[in-house]
Amino acid sequence: MAGRLPGRLLLRRENPGKASFLELFFDLAFIFALTRLSRALLDDPSFNGGLQVLLMLAALWWVWFVTAWSADWFDPRAPLIVTLLLWTMFGGLLMAAAVPTVFDGHAMVFAVAYVAIHLGRAAILIPALRGHPLQVRSLRVAVWFAISGVLWVVGAAVTPAREVLWALALVMEYSLARLRWPFPWLGRSTWPELQVNGRHLSERYQQIFIIALGELILIAGITYSGSGLDRDSTVAFALAFVTAVALARLYLVPAGGRLGARIEAEGPPGSKLTLMAGYLHLVMIAGVLATSVAMEMTIDHPGEHETGQTIVGVIGPALFLTARILLAAVVDGSWPWARLVGVPAIIVGGLATVRSPQLVNSAVVAGVLLLIVLFDAMPALRRFIRQPGESAAPNQRRHG
Repeated sequence: MAGRLPGRLLLRRENPGKASFLELFFDLAFIFALTRLSRALLDDPSFNGGLQVLLMLAALWWVWFVTAWSADWFDPRAPLIVTLLLWTMFGGLLMAAAVPTVFDGHAMVFAVAYVAIHLGRAAILIPALRGHPLQVRSLRVAVWFAISGVLWVVGAAVTPAREVLWALALVMEYSLARLRWPFPWLGRSTWPELQVNGRHLSERYQQIFIIALGELILIAGITYSGSGLDRDSTVAFALAFVTAVALARLYLVPAGGRLGARIEAEGPPGSKLTLMAGYLHLVMIAGVLATSVAMEMTIDHPGEHETGQTIVGVIGPALFLTARILLAAVVDGSWPWARLVGVPAIIVGGLATVRSPQLVNSAVVAGVLLLIVLFDAMPALRRFIRQPGESAAPNQRRHG
């Protein structure tokens, strides 16, 4: 019976890899986490506050990413995997709930929940995979998470060293994944052992990015609803909507729908591309989160001008565009010129409007993003305009 258990847990690799209902349910924890993170950054938009939010976001993203990667291998209908996803979801909710006060007294809740998620995953999977080669892979990952877990717990207990120890733990975990979790006596995982279903992971990336954009729209809507609906706040809300639409369009085109096909074409080495896409999606979501906070500030106080608000409003879109450019480069080798120009244009525009009302800064950023979308679409528009003329010429020749 035990020997047949791993076979029932594993998902067949030819499975179409559609995201399951339980995976989408699990994403609800990430929605809650993003709202808490945006609130934390809004309360402290300084450099130190931004660094703390980035550390928490990187930890929460790693929970989501490792869970999405694991779900790609296992049948989400299996009771053991259902238990695993619910365990991770509950731990993620605990982490998210602690976000606003992590650096004011609840660091241990955040750290213990994070470590418990990863070690709990190992406690569930390692016995269930007994006799299967993937058991050793899970063991390697568990050993390293146990080691990094010490840094998380000690960092939670030692306030002066918290940021340093947590940053070290995250660098270790992100780097070890790229190195395929090497450990003495256990070796390192092979790329076939880490192979993923490109369509499934690509779909999961799109879903989580849509959730990040949804958080932007949700926060903008809630803030606008409580703003008194005056003229300037209405303009700011419209700019937030335009910005969200532009970010969605820039994410999907080009290469947004080709990531899965490229991973599949690569075979086992495609796992490297999946991992790189995971790192870049973290940066893109960080950019969307910062943009969301800037939009909330603008809707709430459109006539004010604060350097911190301007910096957050510029860094967000610039981070998103930079990561999106790199994703296009690794997927199909393209370097969209409009986006390459757009990053410095956003930065220069932000510096030029640093003493202007926040509404002006938001308008400049939204305007640059719309120009990038327009220039991106020009080749397709030219082809569309040319097609009627090309089809009419033969008709003219026949009737002539």
